[in-house]
Amino acid sequence: MNETRFDLNRLMTTVFEPKRGENVGVFIDLVDPRTVTTLAFLDDPDQVTRRIAYNEFYQGLLRQREKMGWGRIEFFAYVPTGGSNLDLPDTVVNLEGKTERLVEEVLPRLNIVLYLSTYSATAPITALAKKMGFRGATMHGANDIILHSGLAQDYNLVSIRAERFRRAVTKCDDVVIEFDVLGKKARLTLELGKQEAQKSHGLCRPPGEIANLPAGEIYWVPTGAHGQFPLKFKDGTIGLMDVADCRITGGTLLKGSQATLDVALEKFRNDPATGGLGELGLGTQLLPVAGADIQDEKVLGTFHVATGRSDHLGGNLTPEKFKNRKNATHEDILFAPHKTPEIKVPGVWMHKDGQEILLIAQYEPTEFVKQVAL
Repeated sequence: MNETRFDLNRLMTTVFEPKRGENVGVFIDLVDPRTVTTLAFLDDPDQVTRRIAYNEFYQGLLRQREKMGWGRIEFFAYVPTGGSNLDLPDTVVNLEGKTERLVEEVLPRLNIVLYLSTYSATAPITALAKKMGFRGATMHGANDIILHSGLAQDYNLVSIRAERFRRAVTKCDDVVIEFDVLGKKARLTLELGKQEAQKSHGLCRPPGEIANLPAGEIYWVPTGAHGQFPLKFKDGTIGLMDVADCRITGGTLLKGSQATLDVALEKFRNDPATGGLGELGLGTQLLPVAGADIQDEKVLGTFHVATGRSDHLGGNLTPEKFKNRKNATHEDILFAPHKTPEIKVPGVWMHKDGQEILLIAQYEPTEFVKQVAL
């Protein structure tokens, strides 16, 4: 594991290869964005991500301005979206208290954007970057562990290792996951249709690209899915979800609150796109558990399935496919020993070129994976 402490210069140089004179914007979310002028969040111990955004990124960029040749460096706040990857608000507020229109006024003057927010901004900012040509990174939920581990990596090396892993699993037919939860066995098949596997590797140099940091995963947008998988809710409730035609169609309570499960199932029924399986991801890095999915899903041996929006990953589940745009989230469901200890995973198998290859067993990467990923 790389023990190097956070180095903003190295991170920005490696990830973006910036040119002199480029303009950077750092974005956070605040319930009342106008209070950004007071910097009150810096004195609140619960506002770790916002503190990192201001002290480590905004102030760090200002300190390096002459050395790196940065142009404009700005800091903005916006109203929290309320959900993962929901569309961003139309306006932002700068440190002087001025309200500006995001798309019409702010983004056109920026070359690089950094979003350190409560909820992931990856999907909406990716869509805007493709249209407008800026590039950037999203780091929602960043904390001090992430700052000095996931964000302290050499992303040239992360990229090389991720590419080796990607090549080993690309163009496979499917991935099959077996679960054992509270004495109940389940099996989920994710059809991948021999598509090219994609990688989140941290390098974001061409215009129009957005990196999700910390990076380090291989992912696909499934072409189909069927079977069952356990879903653990925030209150500890666990449901066994039924999957057909690549979406959740029903579920059975295994532990906890029936009401919690019923609320989720009602949402899946009323707005079917919310239950669509939009991603399968495999972690590629040796990193410490940070207590935040943005890093923990990048740990080798973990995997995640996501429901909802998938357009930022190359899928076709856009916000327009949802009956209610406020439901157009992309929700990662992480399976990892620290987060889902009740859920055992006997195996994650890949089928490719007529072979069945075991990738993960009980959250441990197999020798096959270690050889290609490390």
